[in-house]
Amino acid sequence: MEFALGNYLTLTSPAGATYNWQNFFINETVNGYSFVPFGFSGITINRQGDNVDATLAFPNNELSRRWSIEALREGWLADVKVMLLNPADRSQQEQLHSYTGQIAGGGWSETTLTLKLNTVLDAVGAEVPKRRLRQRLVGQLPMTSNVRLR
Repeated sequence: MEFALGNYLTLTSPAGATYNWQNFFINETVNGYSFVPFGFSGITINRQGDNVDATLAFPNNELSRRWSIEALREGWLADVKVMLLNPADRSQQEQLHSYTGQIAGGGWSETTLTLKLNTVLDAVGAEVPKRRLRQRLVGQLPMTSNVRLR
């Protein structure tokens, strides 16, 4: 039995339009996802705990540039599911990981169009809503520096 990795991508515009694409089964629609050739870099977290932005890579052509410019201007959301697939049996699919991010940057070269995805909430590298620590959120706060853990 042979298994492979593939990705299911859902792009959502602020107006609510969704685009469902997959990058494994060529010229087929599987589970409502049409084939579009793209790559997903996945994510990396370094030792400091801050996330390194994930990227989506598409072929650089007029069609992909047209919607990607709109996605950059409007900050579309991207939800990527990394799937373990059986090429011989489309019913055997298992989700290994999912990643949700907002399209925050991009660029293109002669052959590749790249979109940078920021995490929806990155507590280290991005601004998060400010919050005060209060007793109802964290319980009793120590009044001394002499605290021991048992």
